[in-house]
This record gives sequence, structure tokens and C-alpha cells, in this order.
Amino acid sequence: MTKYREIIRMDGLGISGRSISASLECSRNTISEVLKRAATKGIEYPLPADLSEVELGEMLFPERTCEKATHTPDYEQIHKDMGKSGVTLSLLWNEYCIECSTISKIPLSYSQYCRLYRQYAHTTKATMHISRKPGEQLEVDWAGQTATIIDNVTGEIIPAYVFVAVLSSSGYAYVEAFLSQEQESWITAHAHAFRFFGGVSRIIVPDNLKTGVEKANWYSPIINKTYHEMAEHYGTAIVPARVRKPKDKPRVEGAVGVISTWIIAALRNNKYFNLSELNCDIFAKLKSYNEKPFQKKDGNRLSVFEAEEREMLLPLPTTEYELAIWKTATVQFNYHITTDKMWYSVPYEYIKHIVDIRVTKCVVEVYYNNLRICSHPRLRGKEGQYHTIPEHMPEKHKMYTDWNAERFVSWATSIGEHTKAVITAILQYHKIEQQSYRACMGILKLGDKYGVNRLESACTKALSFTPNPSYRNVDSILKSGQDKLATPKEDTPTSTNENFGFTRGADYYGGVK
Repeated sequence: MTKYREIIRMDGLGISGRSISASLECSRNTISEVLKRAATKGIEYPLPADLSEVELGEMLFPERTCEKATHTPDYEQIHKDMGKSGVTLSLLWNEYCIECSTISKIPLSYSQYCRLYRQYAHTTKATMHISRKPGEQLEVDWAGQTATIIDNVTGEIIPAYVFVAVLSSSGYAYVEAFLSQEQESWITAHAHAFRFFGGVSRIIVPDNLKTGVEKANWYSPIINKTYHEMAEHYGTAIVPARVRKPKDKPRVEGAVGVISTWIIAALRNNKYFNLSELNCDIFAKLKSYNEKPFQKKDGNRLSVFEAEEREMLLPLPTTEYELAIWKTATVQFNYHITTDKMWYSVPYEYIKHIVDIRVTKCVVEVYYNNLRICSHPRLRGKEGQYHTIPEHMPEKHKMYTDWNAERFVSWATSIGEHTKAVITAILQYHKIEQQSYRACMGILKLGDKYGVNRLESACTKALSFTPNPSYRNVDSILKSGQDKLATPKEDTPTSTNENFGFTRGADYYGGVK
């Protein structure tokens, strides 16, 4: 920008145009034009103190301040478009030139377009230092670099994932390695970090990983249910960082880089055969990291934590959080739900309803609309086991569970000895007693339909055919009425032809008496 005030001042002091040009690095023609305009407008040195450079320029060259015919680009939209894949400034400038031609405006040159956009882009990179209160915030994340463990049987290299937690105020850090990044490791890492710090921060700032945040949203993120339950247990709150905004948790982002160098990389040449050996060396390196002096101020992370932050943390609960995994299931027609291939009963009123299942180390709890409706001890061992609470069953099913072999035999005895023999044979035929209950119940219920006398007769008839009769045998005899037929008597030597209904004689066969 031309320095009009300085040109007029130096001319008033009697300095030549050549010297003014050399001093202000502008052409002698420009200086001559400015002085000519000043003489025409009656502007002389000394100038008023309140007259600004811009106002002086408007007085000397009013035509230059008129509205220009050039079209100003929308730099905010340009900045958004530059974030998209494949978009370049050259492409946007060509589109801008086409837009100017349609509205009869003069476009900026490509160099001006790029220069003005870069000036705007620099303003969007402004940063602000935010001072964190002691005990207010804990930033957590997984380190990008992994450590390694060697399988002592196969020699396989197993990756170990490193969890990092940093208190925002003091920078005091906690580091631990795990064999996975799953829910159990994530929750366990938090519990160990709180125990290491001796307290709990008021806010936890995680990344948007699935074990922490089910659905990322700036206004109302959906926190993983197990993670939320853990936060409630410790009396803290979870405030996830924005997606692709690492500056929302700068302490842990910076610590991850340093720890990857001074802990993980420093242990790269060591060989570990289990996780405890690796974590033992990590904790030793972590102690050195926390006690390392600051470069630009007194003290270290540990001293600042002890002096300022330890007392400001929330107290730990009396018991450490017990990991609970949440699942959903639909109650089946047998009023049971399944989890980990085991079956647990639910009140039969909830058949075909979707329920939430909370699984801990020892207990399985079932919730409907956030209300716990039942709980069971967690089953272990062989798959397919059932744990049924009688109160969950319909009344008719409760009656069925009260039956046993003694009751079936007692009922059959009241009908007759042959019925008792059939029931006893059916009970002994099956390897598992409960497998025979349906057949026994079916046979005894036939007495209600055909009468106990006919049932006793049918059992007698069935035993004459086979020593191990079935329900189908007895039912077939009753349906066909065979139980009503008298049992034929055996022939004796003294019997006569009168005992027979029809006898062919010798005449029939052509014989002679």
C-alpha cells in the first residue's frame, strides 16, 4: 500500500523525489502523482494527527475507492469444498470464472484467487489454550503402536494393545497393555487407571470407538451401555470427543506419541512371553516418564499431580466395578432366553417380548423397560443347560413338574395290578426317567376317557402280547375294543364236539364210518 502520509511529510522536509523513491521503495511517477494531487486538493505538511492513511488516500484518489466490478468469491464455501476428495483450487477457480461471466462481473486472476484463499485458510487454523481445572478431566485412548508377546509354545508373535490415560491438568499418565481392544479390556483398563490415580475425574473424554460410543453425535451421543454403567458406578460422566477432532483431547494425543517412543519403542528389543512381564517393564518406564522434569517450567508430572490434582479427584467407591456385558434376546415360547448357549427362565407373561440381559461373572439378570424382572446364577460347563424358576411357569406346567416315578406308580396301583405293571415297565424301559413321563401320563389319562376298569383290562391284554407295552399298544386295544373280548380257555381232553360251533364229518370228506 502506498504511504501517502510519509510522501507528503518527506516532501515537506525538502527531500528530493529521487530520495523519497529510494526510501519508500516506490516509483518516482507515483510520488509525483501523489504530490500533484495533494497540491490540487490543498493538502500540505504538517497533516492533521487524526487523519488516517485510508482517509488520506480517499481524499487524493477518490475514484479508486469506488465499488469495483470484480466478484468476491465465497471463501467459506471454497474451504468446505477443498476438504472433499479430488477438489483443487484450479477447479474451483474455473467454476468461479464461469459464475462471474453469468453475472457480468470481472473475475480475480488465479494468483489473486489463491492468495486470498490462503489468507482466509490461515484464519481457520487459529488455536486457543484452554486451562483445565485439577481433577476435572481424564483423556483416554489406545496407542496406535502395539507391543509384542511371544507364544512360548509356537513362537507366534502376539500383538499387545497399549491403553493410555492422562489427566488433563497435570499430564499425569497411566499406561497398560492388553491382548485385545474389546469391551472387557476397555472397562478393566479404566478401573485400573482409577485405582492408579487413587481417585476419579469428573469427566472422561474417550474417542468414538464402539466399546465406548455406540453412535457418535455432537449433541447427544449414544454411550455404550456397559461403559455408561461403569461411569455411574464411579460417579463420573462420559463426554466423547468430536469425530476427527483430536484437539478435543490434546493431552492424551500428545502423550500417545511420546509413550510410543519412550515406552513401547524403548522395549522393542526385549522378549516377553506373557502379559504380566510386559506390563512390569511398562510400569517401570511409566514411572520414569511421570518423573521426567518439565523443559519449560519447574517440577514434573508426578509433583504437579501430588501438589494440585490428587486432592481434587473424586473418591473411589468402596468396591471396584464388576464387568457386566449387556445383550438383548427375545423370550421364547418355552419362557426361556438363551445367552452363552445356556437357558434361563423368564416369567411366562413376557413370551415374545424383547428383553435386556446383563451378564456378570456370577449372575445373569433380565430387564424389561429398565426394570429387572428376574435373575439367575450364571451356569458353567456343558452347553444347553437350563435354569428354571418354578414361579416363572404357567400353573399347568407347575403341576407337570411335580410328577415323579413314585406318584405315577401310586396312581397306577389305585387302578389295578396290571396297570401298575405297565407303568413300571415303561419307567424302567427309558434310560432317563423323565423321558417316560409323557407316556405314563397318557396311559393313566386313558382311564378318564374309557374308565379305570377298561384300562385295567387293556393293560392285562397288552401284557399278554409283550412284557414291555407302550402307550400306543394300550390306546390301540381300547380304541378297537379288544379289552371287552373274553380270553379263550384252553382245550381239555374231555371236551366234546358240542363245544364247537360246526364240525365236518366223515361223509363230507367221502370217507366211510
